[in-house]
Amino acid sequence: MATRALIFDFDGTLADTEAAVLRSWQEMFAEHGAELPLDVWHTVIGTQNTATTMFKLLAEQAENVDPESLRPAMRARVHELLAEDGPRDGVLDYLEEAAHHGLALGIASSSSSTWVHGQLARLGLAHHFTAVETGDRHNPKPDPDTYLAALRTLGVPAEEALAFEDSPHGVSAAKAAGIPTIAIPNPITAPLDFAKADLVLPSFTTTTLTKLLQYFSQ
Repeated sequence: MATRALIFDFDGTLADTEAAVLRSWQEMFAEHGAELPLDVWHTVIGTQNTATTMFKLLAEQAENVDPESLRPAMRARVHELLAEDGPRDGVLDYLEEAAHHGLALGIASSSSSTWVHGQLARLGLAHHFTAVETGDRHNPKPDPDTYLAALRTLGVPAEEALAFEDSPHGVSAAKAAGIPTIAIPNPITAPLDFAKADLVLPSFTTTTLTKLLQYFSQ
């Protein structure tokens, strides 16, 4: 069946924002004489539980931690780290190919609308996407709601879409929505289990979108 739409996760998939967020948390833990285990970080990737889980863990390791007083510095540090970063390698080529094929484009993210729209504007990508569904408007991943909402907005059935994800939680969400799913892990998520994905690629540069569409139309 021909593909009519592509739906992308945002953080870690279209742009490697997760590296900056992880680094900012690691720095905060270190400032308080604590350590952030990477295996704990892996459990929250692709969900909306990052800040809650991290602050709880930090409070267990350090005394007198006030999450609300730390949030502004956290946000500022993340934006500082992201200032010069662009989309992941190959993303722009995929978006150009998608336009050539006349495909509808959407985003399904567990992050907030403010964050995703702000980052899309920073990256100059906003005009590509008809649907931007986020975790503050729908149940976040691993629930399928953001993907189901994107399908509704795009007017495309699940079997005529492809999803792109970088985390197992995201893959679970897309598959629960019935969408064939390609996992393209980033350096942080690469060691995780992507057995549920229909296809796993090392990067967007591994193959062209045209070849990928041919693969899924067989």
